[in-house]
Amino acid sequence: MSNGIEHRGGKIDVESFYLEPVDTAHNGLRVVEAVEPISLNTTAIPAVRPTRNYQTLLLLTGFFMTFHVIGINSVFGIFQELYTSPETIIVDSQGQDALVSLVGAIGSGLTWSGSIFVNPLMARVENLKIVTLSGVVIMSLGLLLASISTRLWHLYLTQALLYGVGSSMYYFPIMSITPIYFDKHRGFAMGLILAGSGIGGMVIAPVLNLLINKYGVHWALRILGIWNLAVGIPIACVIRHRPGFGTRGRTRMNIGLVKRGTFLYQASGAFLQAAGNVVPTVYLTTYCVSVLNYSRSTGSLLLALNSGVNSLSRVAMGVLADRIGRQNTTIGSVFLSGLSVFALWYDAPRAKYIAFVVFYAIYAGGYNALLPTTITDIYGVENYASVNGFVYFIRGMGAVFGAPLAGVILGTYKRNGDTGTAFAGLSVLQSRFNSVSLYSGALLVAAGVCVTYVRWLDARDKGRWAWKA
Repeated sequence: MSNGIEHRGGKIDVESFYLEPVDTAHNGLRVVEAVEPISLNTTAIPAVRPTRNYQTLLLLTGFFMTFHVIGINSVFGIFQELYTSPETIIVDSQGQDALVSLVGAIGSGLTWSGSIFVNPLMARVENLKIVTLSGVVIMSLGLLLASISTRLWHLYLTQALLYGVGSSMYYFPIMSITPIYFDKHRGFAMGLILAGSGIGGMVIAPVLNLLINKYGVHWALRILGIWNLAVGIPIACVIRHRPGFGTRGRTRMNIGLVKRGTFLYQASGAFLQAAGNVVPTVYLTTYCVSVLNYSRSTGSLLLALNSGVNSLSRVAMGVLADRIGRQNTTIGSVFLSGLSVFALWYDAPRAKYIAFVVFYAIYAGGYNALLPTTITDIYGVENYASVNGFVYFIRGMGAVFGAPLAGVILGTYKRNGDTGTAFAGLSVLQSRFNSVSLYSGALLVAAGVCVTYVRWLDARDKGRWAWKA
């Protein structure tokens, strides 16, 4: 077989065509000219149109990836409550909410901020399977080594750094290439993939609590690590570049883009939203146990409820975004999530707090699901890799600072069974959690102002206003 096909007076690579199965012709393949011109190196050639089968496989793969990565991130609140309680296995973590939350903040923050090195790596590596598989192994190793940790600094090295670096290498290959494989239904595709994070949290929270109660936290971490490795290996085998698009393109930031107000406010909104968004889930179990006097099992079930509703919301937000505009949906999502914190978490008794768990899950899903698609819409596919990488780096920094600062506001306090000297007054503890809720809500509303201004700046830069955007 020749290396090229005669086409309009010249040769182009066979890879420039879309191959789809047919009965017998052309050895089971039909050659179809792609309809969208792209550029690889310096020669313009037709793009590769993805098959429906591969798109479906990519959606399933992405769903199960976020099931693990974001699902595990979202249930760190269970570890938070356990590590800071009198039953902790970490000798220097009891009552240290700010320091322990930093473990989860670094882990989840690196999941996003790792994009600053993962995206350039993907642009230089021909086989994305290697990047993804390496991430799966490193992430699982972090969980396994955390199972033998006895000091807080051990957790920083294992459940924070190793886990975070690995999860980023696992997360970004799929998240970076998926928007490029979809056009008309990009919002739905990303919403479906990110729904896996909610389902992951919904499933992992009660399972993790059951494992901790039955086998202890050591074996719970080991089982989680082994499970992640067993599922992640086949997922890694699916990932590949789409020739001429996204991650094979420019990964260095265009200075002209950086200087634009659109980008500056986009990055600011990402930082503020991540910082505010992480607080309610990290401290959900702690609030349930320490203020509402629920058991840890009930707290894990409410965390699972939050994740499950959030999963459905991400799909619904994706569908809604395709109808009314992705930026419009993002703005509404961020503002409503902030308002729900003010209205329902502040000074919340049991019934009010359960309502908060549900409504916050509904509203918070939009921004997380739609950020990659809005980046593509605003900056174009040609700038997607570089902008996506930097914005997620900023977002990761927001996650790193959000929960620990909330822990500083919360301070130390006496839990059930704690014989320490920290204060034990429930009214004082409720007051401090009220301050935490105000802190979280203010960050989210500020993020809403930023994304609204991005919407206006984008319309101005494009020279036209459209109600659907």
